[in-house]
Amino acid sequence: MKKLSGEFVHNYKTYSFGYANYCLREKGDKLSEIYRAGYLPYSANPSVKNVFYMARSSRVPLKPWLFTSENRRVARKFDGQLTRLSEPIKDFDISNENFLSFCIRYFSERHGPDIMPRARLLAILNSGLIGKIVSYAKKDMPVAYVLECSDKKMTHFWFSFYDLKLIHQSLGMWLMLDSARFARKHGAGYFYIGTVYSEKALYKTAFGNLEYWDGDKWINDLKKLKTLSRSDSKRTIDLTDVLKKEEWGL
Repeated sequence: MKKLSGEFVHNYKTYSFGYANYCLREKGDKLSEIYRAGYLPYSANPSVKNVFYMARSSRVPLKPWLFTSENRRVARKFDGQLTRLSEPIKDFDISNENFLSFCIRYFSERHGPDIMPRARLLAILNSGLIGKIVSYAKKDMPVAYVLECSDKKMTHFWFSFYDLKLIHQSLGMWLMLDSARFARKHGAGYFYIGTVYSEKALYKTAFGNLEYWDGDKWINDLKKLKTLSRSDSKRTIDLTDVLKKEEWGL
């Protein structure tokens, strides 16, 4: 795991100087070790490979995990209603146009037309990080797909795509709960569910024992996490400049 960083923001009045942290996955690196160090897979630029970024990511320790009352309420809506098929990505036809259109349409309607263009989706699918694609169907009609990264110690619920007619029924949250159940059943110790920034991401705190990365260690403090998320401001950095500086090229 080779670490790198790029200057971000600064405030001379308080002597605060920011750096955005990344790492390059090297031969022999285990995914669970990279995630444990606070990194998540970078996917903003299709030309960037094997790079991870550090962020306020979140995870669920699965051994002590129990459903909260809210988890049980969501589970009752879909448990037993959908068929689940988990396939290694090598056995899944990622070039299937119906599958690609389903995923792109979901992101376009849910998050905006520029968030998940075809080139980005294909780069994610061909990144070599996805271990399994989980399909959900009802009466043989696709309802949702989940892209998972995993090894023997962890599972990362990376991206999900689902029928937006079910958005107000908490299908997205149910997909996370269902994936967490299967991850624990198959021996994973941790279930990673991405970043927690802004109020829009606070639905993830429905996992009662959620931990978040503070830049140095994992913390279980939902009250503090909610306070941080509600006060977030948007900031950006161009990773390509960092990679060029390190002479890794693009």
